[in-house]
Amino acid sequence: MLDTVLRCVATLVVFLVFPLLIGQTEHKVMAHMQGRLGPMYAGGFHGWAQLVADGVKFAQKEDIVPAGADRRVFQLAPAVSLLPYLFVLLAIPVGPNGFVGQAVDAGLFFVLAVMGVGVIGKLMAGWASANKFSLLGGLRTAAQLMSYELPMVLAAASVAMAAGTLSLPGILDAWQWYWLPWQLIGAFVFFTAGLAELQRPPFDMPVADSEIIFGAYTEYTGLRFALFLLSEYAGILVVSALTAVLFLGGWHGPMADQLGWLWMLLKTFALAFLVIWLRVTYPRLREDQLMRFAWIVLIPLALVQLALTGIIKVAIA
Repeated sequence: MLDTVLRCVATLVVFLVFPLLIGQTEHKVMAHMQGRLGPMYAGGFHGWAQLVADGVKFAQKEDIVPAGADRRVFQLAPAVSLLPYLFVLLAIPVGPNGFVGQAVDAGLFFVLAVMGVGVIGKLMAGWASANKFSLLGGLRTAAQLMSYELPMVLAAASVAMAAGTLSLPGILDAWQWYWLPWQLIGAFVFFTAGLAELQRPPFDMPVADSEIIFGAYTEYTGLRFALFLLSEYAGILVVSALTAVLFLGGWHGPMADQLGWLWMLLKTFALAFLVIWLRVTYPRLREDQLMRFAWIVLIPLALVQLALTGIIKVAIA
């Protein structure tokens, strides 16, 4: 019982702290890359209090529910969007020798299924807001999820085929360094589809402020809006960690028995930095370009990766 409680508490601490660190990092990276002076002043040295200032600002704002909204669904949507990422973190291995919240036999299936639940929160928000822009954002979210879930699953299936198991710790136990070039196409597909499911730039058409104000979040204020932002940063953490586990070897590295957790953190935060870098580098896609990219580019690439994995597995056998 004590072991279970400690694992749950550790996962909760990571869930509450690491997304905030990613949010603070995004402030600083964007400030440097785009010459934004504001985030560099709050609190004095290097703007260390910017995240605190944002939290105080959200807490002070009035909590408003539109008169025509479905009140219960409107209020539940932020929690439904955020909590699935907490459950996913429980199944992601951080280090060797059982360093994982809960080892799940079909862990890969579990994390992909639960991540899909988070998008339902955005659909709930768009449907319940009684706002045409929110509804349009919710419908775009649904279309984007349907388009990008398939290449993401196919890319993950390639790694499961190579390892011969759906268990995330089992995949890491079977992982070899020469998988890096072999699974490179799948890594690109998985990471890109993960960004699209999180609606991160350049795949942020469901929240395109120039077209639909802020999509499903248009009517949200205060802490409920902050929960949606927190779910985005938690999603960055989860997608980066899963990419590191499936395609970069997770805790594998020099002195893995002692420093495996450190290698896992370094790989995860390097990918999170890449997510932020992409936000300030590439412009937003048009809606038709976004859908075409999934069906014409990512899905064929994922199928090529599956075929390549099958050929190499047969050749090795």
